[in-house]
Amino acid sequence: MSNTRERKAKQRLVIKLGSSTLTAGTARISRGKIEDISRQIVSLRDNYEIVLVSSGAIAAARHYIAVNHWEMLETKQAMAAIGQPLLLHIYQEVFRDFDIRSAQCLLTYRDFSNPVAEENTRNTLNDLLAHGYLPIVNENDTVATEEIEFGDNDKLSAYVAGLLQADVLILASDIDGLYTKNPHKHPEAELISEVTDLDVACSMIDERDSDLGTGGMTSKLQAAKICRQAGVDMWIVNGGRVNFIADAINGVQGCTRFNFS
Repeated sequence: MSNTRERKAKQRLVIKLGSSTLTAGTARISRGKIEDISRQIVSLRDNYEIVLVSSGAIAAARHYIAVNHWEMLETKQAMAAIGQPLLLHIYQEVFRDFDIRSAQCLLTYRDFSNPVAEENTRNTLNDLLAHGYLPIVNENDTVATEEIEFGDNDKLSAYVAGLLQADVLILASDIDGLYTKNPHKHPEAELISEVTDLDVACSMIDERDSDLGTGGMTSKLQAAKICRQAGVDMWIVNGGRVNFIADAINGVQGCTRFNFS
């Protein structure tokens, strides 16, 4: 994870967790998966500063409304308004058991186009990291719709990684990485371990429908373009596997790496 800029005492990871990872393939947020993520954070925090960019607010709301037998709301923005504090509560409950201090940061894409807002965001995140807090970033879905409609936070995580000059952005997906063909349709498809040409990579996209999240390979390659402009490496990793962050770092788990630094 080398980088040409001045080295920090710790390397910096931005980890994007999509709905499919957080629900572990179910219809509700998986505490077991968050425990898995917590154990990895504890094992890595001596050497890495970590920022989470987390989806899952709507999934949390759906479960909460269903178990209480309430009528589902019509708009996803309203569902996100219900689910965001529930999602953060789950994180904080699990993180507390692992002595992980966390903080919530709700952003919109406009925060990265306004120089004052961008600087304030950078300062806040850096201050939290400096004092040992784990920032949990999500889009403020009650006032913005980009994440709900496009990308499941893939692009937002790329902007955060660029803003913080992260060493690596790890996109946790429900697949090991980018393949030569859609592996769900073509069993002979091969995992691409390293991408050197984004245009060629984009030509390989063959999306499939997902009931869990909105972020397919298209949004991940859009995130890769943002990372390329910022000089931040990006990995696509299968978040459904246990210990997926540490195993990817240690080269134990196969993934797709975009090297831009």
